[in-house]
Amino acid sequence: MGLAKEILQGDVRATAKLMRDVEDGLPGITEELKILYPHTGGAHIIGITGSPGSGKSTLVDVLVDTFRSKGRTVGVVAIDPSSPFSGGAVLGDRVRMQRHAMDEGVFIRSLATRGWHGGLSRAAATVINIMDAMGKNVILVETVGVGQAEVDIMSFAHTSIVVLVPGLGDWIQTIKAGILEIADIFVINKADKEGANELAVELQAMLRLNAYPAEAWRPKILLTEAINEKGVDKLVEEIYRHREFIAASGRYDAHLKDKVKLELMEVLKGSLMDRVSQMINKDDYLQRLVDDLANRRTDPYSAASEIIEKLLRTLD
Repeated sequence: MGLAKEILQGDVRATAKLMRDVEDGLPGITEELKILYPHTGGAHIIGITGSPGSGKSTLVDVLVDTFRSKGRTVGVVAIDPSSPFSGGAVLGDRVRMQRHAMDEGVFIRSLATRGWHGGLSRAAATVINIMDAMGKNVILVETVGVGQAEVDIMSFAHTSIVVLVPGLGDWIQTIKAGILEIADIFVINKADKEGANELAVELQAMLRLNAYPAEAWRPKILLTEAINEKGVDKLVEEIYRHREFIAASGRYDAHLKDKVKLELMEVLKGSLMDRVSQMINKDDYLQRLVDDLANRRTDPYSAASEIIEKLLRTLD
């Protein structure tokens, strides 16, 4: 039996193996992913982003408990920054969530960014789909926490949560326009700290400056103390309300089309890069181009055009 068929039956080991193969870019995974794809689209994907130190991992940990108490199965994709030298990652989120390890209704996967920008790992979309096909009802995606670049999460998540924390000084700098616009729900975590209510008031004032259409969802602001498990039930209720809103308004279908379009473009770019890599690494072709660039006999734009023309000739 192939990995895909085992995953559709909920096999944890098969799921972990395919995810590892996806991260490593091993050959042969495409056929497995083709089998899984028709079984995706059922999970509610929740993106959780925000500054480092805002308590995202603790919040995710408590959210897992809350969703499980409601009988939902949960997948967690935790994106960790990777070393620029080894490519590895600390994967601390998996350590923090070990108490869920024996729960068959929870599957946690940490991914290293491996230089991928935007707060997500390049493999994240595929891992989300695998968890979806596995049958997880809710998939929580926790991003690295690098700030404005994390707007990528909006393309994958049905509900985007931006986590803030009081006491960071000039907090407006932590929610640049991109972050402000992607949030469906703002969570002010560590709400027991001084300044939490003031932060909520200032954030509400900033949101009032946005001209939302009458039919649009207006971002909600919630206060939580994740470490004390306070306010998380209300957060889950708001997540459900947002899901109902996007389903009733037709945004769910629109989001699906946006998501699959992005997936197609990512797969296409990956496939083309694989073909290009195979082509330019033959007969020291790449090294010759690098030498020409280093000695200014050509430029990157002309070199790229030459590679594209060479690729197109191989496709004829």
